Amino acid sequence: MNRRSATLLLAIPAVEILAAAEARGQTYPARPIRLVVGFSAGGPTDVIARVVAQDMSATLGQPVVVENRTGANALIATEAVAREAPDGHTLMVSTLSHSVNAVLVPQARYDPLRDFAPVGLVAMLPLIAVTGPNTPFASPRALVAAAKARPGEITYGSAGNGGSAHLAAALLANLSGAEMTHVPFRGNGPALSEVMAGRVSFMFYPMIGIADHLSKGQLRALAVSTPERNPDFPEVPTMAEAGFPGFEQYTQGLGVLAPARTPEPIIGRLNAALRASLAKPETNQRLRSLGAVVAGSTPREFAAFLTEDLERWRRLISAAGITAEAN
Repeated sequence: MNRRSATLLLAIPAVEILAAAEARGQTYPARPIRLVVGFSAGGPTDVIARVVAQDMSATLGQPVVVENRTGANALIATEAVAREAPDGHTLMVSTLSHSVNAVLVPQARYDPLRDFAPVGLVAMLPLIAVTGPNTPFASPRALVAAAKARPGEITYGSAGNGGSAHLAAALLANLSGAEMTHVPFRGNGPALSEVMAGRVSFMFYPMIGIADHLSKGQLRALAVSTPERNPDFPEVPTMAEAGFPGFEQYTQGLGVLAPARTPEPIIGRLNAALRASLAKPETNQRLRSLGAVVAGSTPREFAAFLTEDLERWRRLISAAGITAEAN
């Protein structure tokens, strides 16, 4: 698998995958399946989980019920699922916090690789860098130039320490050698409001829900984190075009995990149901409307992605000097 390809081909027809998995897991599932999300209802991760869960319910013949278990940037949910019985009836949606918490939080009671069985990658969630309409910044290079001229005065917002917006801006600072100041908020919404008001210089924001602000002139788009220009924002350059190649390798991936030691036939059946969902045109379109890029995979491909993901975030956290405290 191309480790950061925006779209992974579903090489085996969904019908064949389902038939093979069905033969291996005749008695599973025996009851409803919980799909745990470590974030609040209504956010991109939760909405994507519910779209996929609905499809998987129809395929598996049992309800797949999304359960929101919030707290500590998904740490509480992750630790709980790691201790669940490995019978395929409790799963979780993983985000970059799966790797980041394991690096940033010394007291985290799970190993991101050993304590989980990968089911499959669902989607990539690229970001878009935005600034207020009245700032002088027209590009990431302009931000970097200002930060180098006035170390620490350029600020960036985020939904909290260790989240995707924080890490993306820290990556920009690290790649450029500029000193910027992180301003964490309790959610993306409050952070974006401060950017629009010009009190915070810029932020990286999930593509979902941003188009309306741009069309109304409340924000100015600087760059996208995708490998190619996003069709929803064709005039906005990529970070590579803006002078920061390799940035796209740090796009957040969403996937489905089961507790370690879940039997392979069950993992195979779950993966088949997941990939069948992602192969549906209506599901693909729904996820795209949420700012996601569909990225179905096999369990082995997802395992390789998780290994690489842990190392890439570990390198960035170390290089940028990020700690568990806001910085």
